[in-house]
Amino acid sequence: MQNRNYTVGRRTFVGATAFGLAAFTTPGLLAEELTQTPRMTEGPFYPDKLPLDTDNDLIVVNDDVTPAIGEITHLTGRVLTSSGSPVRGATVEIWQVDGNGVYLHSRSGGNKPRDANFQGFGRFLTSNKGEYYFRTVKPVPYPGRTPHIHVLVKKGDRQLICTQLFLADQKERNERDGLYSRIGDKKLQDSVTVEFRKMEDSKLGELAANFDIVLGVTPEDA
Repeated sequence: MQNRNYTVGRRTFVGATAFGLAAFTTPGLLAEELTQTPRMTEGPFYPDKLPLDTDNDLIVVNDDVTPAIGEITHLTGRVLTSSGSPVRGATVEIWQVDGNGVYLHSRSGGNKPRDANFQGFGRFLTSNKGEYYFRTVKPVPYPGRTPHIHVLVKKGDRQLICTQLFLADQKERNERDGLYSRIGDKKLQDSVTVEFRKMEDSKLGELAANFDIVLGVTPEDA
């Protein structure tokens, strides 16, 4: 694992209503421990050269006005301990393929063109309630893999978890995916399988998805 000691991006793409996209409540937090999010491989396509723009709005690069190709998705969630306590001040990173199925990586895509308007990678610092927020596109499949988004959580140089989230509407592809199948336990698979729902008030056909990340650590350890 490389030493990735860098700061949160220069732009903060969060308005007053950003966290209103999700309820940020988890039933039974005090009644029982939450299911810990399974750890998964970082994979070969963590960006080998980070973009200059690493904020949490992946559908535009810097101040460009041309958006990325794909279904705009508002991805929200919380980083929690297994007892339900929020993990504050953690850096959440995501990376994924663009609408053409290409990562922000020199060895990805072959001859396929990369969408230059898709940032491909972003990061966000969790709030006092452990909340995070990204604007991205709904992931598409690429050869050998079901659609997914890579997620890494860390504090300083310490990695807390690396995992992947999968789409609930890709059941057949998920079942054929080697990494998804390797999780084994259905309860754990369900914990990383996310609904991408149409936002009723969106004239652009935007989607909303919520993915809570549960760590097997105490607040002090995190």
